[in-house]
Amino acid sequence: MTTALSLEQARFNMIEQQVRPWEVLDARVLELLGSVRREDFVPAAQRALAFADLELPLDHPAVEGRCMLAPRVQARLVQDLGLQPTDKVLEIGTGSGYTAALMASLAQQVLSLEIDAATAERARTNLQRAGLRNVDVRAADATANGFAACRSGAPFDAILLGGSVAEVPADLLELLAPGGRLIAITGGEPVMRATLITRTGPSSFRTEQPWDTVAARLQNFPEPSRFRF
Repeated sequence: MTTALSLEQARFNMIEQQVRPWEVLDARVLELLGSVRREDFVPAAQRALAFADLELPLDHPAVEGRCMLAPRVQARLVQDLGLQPTDKVLEIGTGSGYTAALMASLAQQVLSLEIDAATAERARTNLQRAGLRNVDVRAADATANGFAACRSGAPFDAILLGGSVAEVPADLLELLAPGGRLIAITGGEPVMRATLITRTGPSSFRTEQPWDTVAARLQNFPEPSRFRF
């Protein structure tokens, strides 16, 4: 049986051995990793792996693309968004709700869209159990009809994509407020890049790609054409 002491040791090890060495140094984020109970957001069958440096499947049997990102990736994405207490945030790909929980503790409001209805319901339950009331989880295909499901809360101060995409669609960038930031993992295997895009003017954006990783694909985002000869 897992004891409270061993859980806290595992949490400490996750922060100090996985997350902090990945240049996650924001004291607010590190504090949240210690207080938001990650083990309460993973499926029961995966609880023993809650603090492992792994993507964890959200379904049994596993469904491609439906997983919880590794802790260091979640933490770095949230840190690099630079959330402020007045920010309105859009998340696409709720998953377990853990990343939304981290962001909700830093921002004013989070709208999180999850394409799978059962996954969305589980995330909603996880967030309610954690006492977070400023996250609105909706079951929706965020990409449908030019990101129509995202537009009700626009403009957003921050947008986070909870999985990888080939590239960031222009329709999503139009949902950013002036000075707003979007973070996503872009490209294709074997190497993808964390991509941080900041809206600097009505039609101008600044792009940075500060680190590499690999993550499962978000569903229904456009893929580049593959020519065959």
